Amino acid sequence: MATTNDLKNGLVLNIDGQLWTVVEFQHVKPGKGGAFVRTKLKNVLTGKVVDRTFNAGVKVETANVDKRDMQYLYKDGEDWVFMDVQTYDQLHVPAAVVGDAEKFLLENQNAIVATHDGAPLYVELPASVELVITYTEPGLQGDRSTGGTKPATLETGAEIQVPLFIESDTKVKVDTRDGSYLGRVND
Repeated sequence: MATTNDLKNGLVLNIDGQLWTVVEFQHVKPGKGGAFVRTKLKNVLTGKVVDRTFNAGVKVETANVDKRDMQYLYKDGEDWVFMDVQTYDQLHVPAAVVGDAEKFLLENQNAIVATHDGAPLYVELPASVELVITYTEPGLQGDRSTGGTKPATLETGAEIQVPLFIESDTKVKVDTRDGSYLGRVND
């Protein structure tokens, strides 16, 4: 248990049996009446974001969320198998929990897996990853300066937009939050 005075970004609360992450919070002390805390909460499982106001000093139940650095090993049916890099324990994570992370996840790549009471909640990737483009249309001579983009397929199977001069078998840096192209990677 914690009070609303202890709220901070990233803290996970258990409200009515559901887990919510604090995205934003603001302590408000109006000239008249009691102080309160305005929060923006994101449902850990569904991703739904809601605004919620608490009176100052009210007790809120915190949830114990365990975030561990894990390595993605392989896909087993509908499950993705991750290994804890410290204990070598393996964890089966359902595809629904992996979600959009699957677009940018390669075997033997590290990610953070958050669990609550042993049940996986979500998979968090680094802000950017380096992946090889397996296919894209060839660029034409003179296409360097127009600033246009074209679709490219990554080695994970995801499709992103890249500048016209990028060719197949090029290693690129991709933002995992929105799938945007960040630049070429020179090995």
